[in-house]
Amino acid sequence: MERVTDDTFHSFLEPGQWVRHPDHPEWGDGQVQSAISHRVTVNFLHMGKVVLDARVVTLTVI
Repeated sequence: MERVTDDTFHSFLEPGQWVRHPDHPEWGDGQVQSAISHRVTVNFLHMGKVVLDARVVTLTVI
């Protein structure tokens, strides 16, 4: 079975940027660890490391 990926989407986020999740303010501020295609890994102060789909969640840059 061939793996299908969507390489046409690229997040505008870059490692080192600080962000907030609009639906989870209780997670606190988060620092982007990586942004590869639509997968963004963020280390939030009160939630820890979370992998998000940037096609679904629009993080707020702070």
